[in-house]
Amino acid sequence: MALATLGAVVLDCPDPRALAGFYAEVLGGTVEGEGDWVDLKVPGGQPLAFQAAPGFAAPGWPSAADSQQFHLDLAVEDLDAAEAAVLALGARVLDAEDRSRNWRVYADPAGHPFCLCAC
Repeated sequence: MALATLGAVVLDCPDPRALAGFYAEVLGGTVEGEGDWVDLKVPGGQPLAFQAAPGFAAPGWPSAADSQQFHLDLAVEDLDAAEAAVLALGARVLDAEDRSRNWRVYADPAGHPFCLCAC
């Protein structure tokens, strides 16, 4: 028997509403809340939450001294189309070296690493 269930994954960031909006465009869903805490209710999945963090510093990638701590893997059907879409929304490429892999690494507008993974 499990002790707990996952309530949400929470990302610290400088602007919770803006980052929730970025992920709403990528994943769909509804952005709820204002101020220091904003939720993204994702259809058929666990919610993502975004919390204001004064003095936020984006994780470094790749960097042993300034680790990413965690990242999101987002399943997509077309890597090229998904890449174009997330870049248009403000993501940036973190790893452009091996385009033959079935995954690619990006940073969201606040600097959190995430991967687009071919499903």
